[in-house]
Amino acid sequence: MFARAYPRIIGMRRQPSWVIHEAILPILSVASFAYVYRAMKAPEEYVGFVILGGAMTAFWLNVLWSMGAQLYWERSSGNLELYIMAPGQMMAVLAGMALGGMILTCVRAGVIMGVGILIFQVPFAPSSWWLLIFTFLLTLLALYGLGMMFASVFLLWGREAWHIVNLLQEPVFLLTGMNFPLKIFPTLLASFAAIIPLTAGMDAMRQLLFKVEGFWPLWIEITMLGGLAIVFIALAERLLAYLERKSREEGRLTVKWQ
Repeated sequence: MFARAYPRIIGMRRQPSWVIHEAILPILSVASFAYVYRAMKAPEEYVGFVILGGAMTAFWLNVLWSMGAQLYWERSSGNLELYIMAPGQMMAVLAGMALGGMILTCVRAGVIMGVGILIFQVPFAPSSWWLLIFTFLLTLLALYGLGMMFASVFLLWGREAWHIVNLLQEPVFLLTGMNFPLKIFPTLLASFAAIIPLTAGMDAMRQLLFKVEGFWPLWIEITMLGGLAIVFIALAERLLAYLERKSREEGRLTVKWQ
């Protein structure tokens, strides 16, 4: 797990130019929404919603591109066979990808939050730092559990993985309420969107940071995140077991003529 996380962590030091296009440029989209709310004289916490949403967007993109599509790319490069033949578990390989991706993306999210706070002077007043940190980590656990599940599903789907990744990118920005309060959604739509951990995670963190009313009570959202984390990780383990069995029995996970 640590060996697989190492290249993602060390990449921050070896290629510092990534900060420009991975952390600085996303601030432009955050600023555009923030200025719209300021022009409309919306409540000040709405600007904070946008800054928090911009930071959490980084984790969703990392889950899609660096987790979901990762095994598909590894198969194309010829590394997947090595992972399957190695004595270690495939869950450890994916856990390493998740750990490295979390640390790398936390830097990007921290830059977005820091610059957003400095530019727009949004007041943050957490009601409980410990509960905020716990909710954030629980959101990441559920989110990267979903990414582990995606990794197996996208690999089995083959070339359609690229299109699925693109399909799941923009609609999620709408369904999770990244740039607006979730409470404007109908109950049915919000309940459907709650399958994505970012929905309950961001709504819970907004309640803790800005002391606003969420779509669900805080304890319900934390319970939802814990349940999603358990379900997604369990499904990821079952899918990986099926993947390994299929690769040994039929040899269908290698690239032809490679």
